[in-house]
Amino acid sequence: MPTHFHAIVWIDHSQAKVFHVGRSGDDEIVLHPHLPMRHLHHKAGSIGSGHAAPDKEFMAGVMNAVSDAGEILIIGPASAKTEFAKYLREQHSKIGDRIVAVEAADHPSDREIVAYAKQYFKIAPTRVAAAGGASRG
Repeated sequence: MPTHFHAIVWIDHSQAKVFHVGRSGDDEIVLHPHLPMRHLHHKAGSIGSGHAAPDKEFMAGVMNAVSDAGEILIIGPASAKTEFAKYLREQHSKIGDRIVAVEAADHPSDREIVAYAKQYFKIAPTRVAAAGGASRG
């Protein structure tokens, strides 16, 4: 079980990457929707938005992955990030209240996601003591 206070979620409709980050390192969880995303096309004059409804099982799995985080940053392309934030705020308000921001992010690498989280949450890198136990200042 992650023990870090901060979590960043990169999410789109095909997967979610959850990173718990802190000074002692980071943990990664990757989740995929139960059903593959369907592409819907909206025709003029028809009822409906042309968008598939959010996968509630997928959202619940991502919610469980961040349930113990004290602060949650949600990033991603398109609408999945805002759908997930809305899901948390409406269905699990105690967790939704811990969302600090929802921001656009295309398709960064895992390292870029973790680096962004550390910069956002102002997590300084750990300092390694110099050989011999003395540090220079």
